[in-house]
Amino acid sequence: MMKLSNPNGKVSEEDIQKFESINEFVLPQVYRDFLKDTNGGETEPSTFFISENEGASVLNSFFGLGDIYENLQDFIEIYDERLPDGFIPIGSDPSGNAICVSINEDNSDNIYFWDHEEETENPNEMSNVYFLANDIEEFINNFYED
Repeated sequence: MMKLSNPNGKVSEEDIQKFESINEFVLPQVYRDFLKDTNGGETEPSTFFISENEGASVLNSFFGLGDIYENLQDFIEIYDERLPDGFIPIGSDPSGNAICVSINEDNSDNIYFWDHEEETENPNEMSNVYFLANDIEEFINNFYED
């Protein structure tokens, strides 16, 4: 797995289980391993391709658990009712768009880009959601220098 240029440290299985218990969902395996290894943070490079229409964007950072500035719990609350069901915001770009991981059984661990400028009344319409990668490792490995 690609190393983060500025990881937030490590979190324990207990920390993750406590987080899951509070939120009443289970994190997918590859993302869960990522949190244990890095607890989010910044990457270098950080540019990623979204789609032909959307072009590229830059990752600010991946959110993490615990007493840190980019706290995953805070962002779950910020994006509550705005993201499609079963999507968790795990990072953001400079424009306030979310990088999400799916916890839905049929596409668990898949990574998506959620464009807030194309937000609709019904988040489950998914018209502002773009598939990025099968899991967070693949997503990070697709980053490139701009």
